[in-house]
Amino acid sequence: MLASQHRITLFLMAALSGASIQASQAQTNAVPDPRLGSWFVGTVVLPGGPKHWGGYVELQARANSTFRQFFYYETKGGVSYDLAKNFTFMLAGGRYSTSDYRDLSEGPLNTEKRLWEQLTLTHYSARLKMEHRYRVEQRWFTFRDDVVPAGSFRYRNRIRYRFNTFLPLNHPTFVDKTVFLSVYDEVFFNPRGPVFERNRVYAGAGYQFDKHFTVQAGWVNQANYTPASYRQNTFVPQTNIAKNNLVFSVIYRISRRNQVVPAPEFVPSQPD
Repeated sequence: MLASQHRITLFLMAALSGASIQASQAQTNAVPDPRLGSWFVGTVVLPGGPKHWGGYVELQARANSTFRQFFYYETKGGVSYDLAKNFTFMLAGGRYSTSDYRDLSEGPLNTEKRLWEQLTLTHYSARLKMEHRYRVEQRWFTFRDDVVPAGSFRYRNRIRYRFNTFLPLNHPTFVDKTVFLSVYDEVFFNPRGPVFERNRVYAGAGYQFDKHFTVQAGWVNQANYTPASYRQNTFVPQTNIAKNNLVFSVIYRISRRNQVVPAPEFVPSQPD
């Protein structure tokens, strides 16, 4: 059975990576970034208790290169409610800051305040754990010197869907001292266009020390798409800018006191 689950996970990894590469190559104006970036994520999670309420807070930093040229920061948090055993609703928000790493003293190029509503469905097939996440975002932007770049907007909506799989290797479920693999693909849709705004593919491995601490390390490819346009009577095709990044994350899960019923199995999903 374990060998079968390994084959399933490897197939999913190959399929998702292949889909991302094919989508990138389909663009006539693809711009790959040769530098390997790095993301650092720290998350504290309060799971839903007997009254179904929970929440989380998260800090994140991103660098244009490996461990240097930091340019992007996130602070966010939210409140969750367990509608059913494996079905959760969340209302959350955050602040996002993007700067020019070459001159951080000038302040952020733009800051974003974001609110979102989210539904997460988790189900299991033997060892393999699968998660479907649906998110609708409302986004407000502030630009440096109050100058809005061409093609940008002060307010945007966005829709996201992520399919995430987890495979514990040395235990059938996520318990103490569990080694696991994780793979996901997330697509981003923008009603203003380009409708297909972004694709994010992740593959990594992690270790759950106990019911509190989980660490993960992996690779993520993020491809951003800009719309086709006419500029000075010249057609500019849709552009795809793709970048590979290393991802390091730590999740701390808070235990509830006086837990009457056994806590459900924890799937180490990155809330990002």
